[in-house]
Amino acid sequence: MKLNKINRNTYYIDNSTNIGVYIFKNKNCLLIDTGINNGQARKVDNILIENNLHPKYIINTHNHLDHCGGNIYFQNNYKGCEVYASKKEGVFMENPELRNIIFFSANPIKDFCNVNKAFIVNHVLDYNMNKIGDIKFKIIPLPGHTIEQIGIITPDRVCFLSDSIFSENILRKYSLPFLFDIEKSIATLKNLKEIDADYFVISHIKKILNKNEIDDLTDKNIANINNNIETMLEILEQPQTREDLLQNMILLNNLPINFPQYYFYLSSVSAFLTYMRDKNLINYFIENGKIYFYKDR
Repeated sequence: MKLNKINRNTYYIDNSTNIGVYIFKNKNCLLIDTGINNGQARKVDNILIENNLHPKYIINTHNHLDHCGGNIYFQNNYKGCEVYASKKEGVFMENPELRNIIFFSANPIKDFCNVNKAFIVNHVLDYNMNKIGDIKFKIIPLPGHTIEQIGIITPDRVCFLSDSIFSENILRKYSLPFLFDIEKSIATLKNLKEIDADYFVISHIKKILNKNEIDDLTDKNIANINNNIETMLEILEQPQTREDLLQNMILLNNLPINFPQYYFYLSSVSAFLTYMRDKNLINYFIENGKIYFYKDR
């Protein structure tokens, strides 16, 4: 991990989840996401200290723990450090039990990683321009991966896209990535090509992308979604329960799996079923206490 300059006052710290850093003239800084836990946050803080930087503001792109898990560390260690998020993501951050309730559809079983501490959000961001400190940052909607994920464009024409788009390595390993809303994911990906910026940072990649690279990666992400739809429709030539459909997708794509991952994949399969049903591509029937989905001819 180190502080890497992108352009002018905009930097990032390379990490399993990349962390954006915008440096103000007085050496205060704004963090874009904070990593998964106190341990990662402490490592980030050590880098900030080495560079005489004081974390004054945090923007969280969305509520997943690898993006906001370090918030409490910074708020506890830097008095007055303020957190910004979108309205709906803030609800999940301040009520962390909601994440696993969504995955498990009830009080989650103990095998989920339960984080009971609430992540306090001090300010709700508006779309378009928001003044933080004495600088204006552009906030853009990036829904799809989560309910109200956001992106940030700094004055230095650097755009932080979080998990609205996945690297080729991620798509190869997890061809069924977590998506909350397929239609909004597709719309967000198409909108990425309209963003006016020179540099692009996504969460899980070891390089900064230029405009041509982000456009190319956008096409690959859309193609991956379409491939999943086509594969599911082929599977649904024969009626399948949701769990049967997931089993087929895991086996066909050789997806890595553990207990939480199973439910992450199941949520994504549910999102695809919603999309295909909304587009009148599939139908369903109930038999012997099970719901079966099938391709609608």
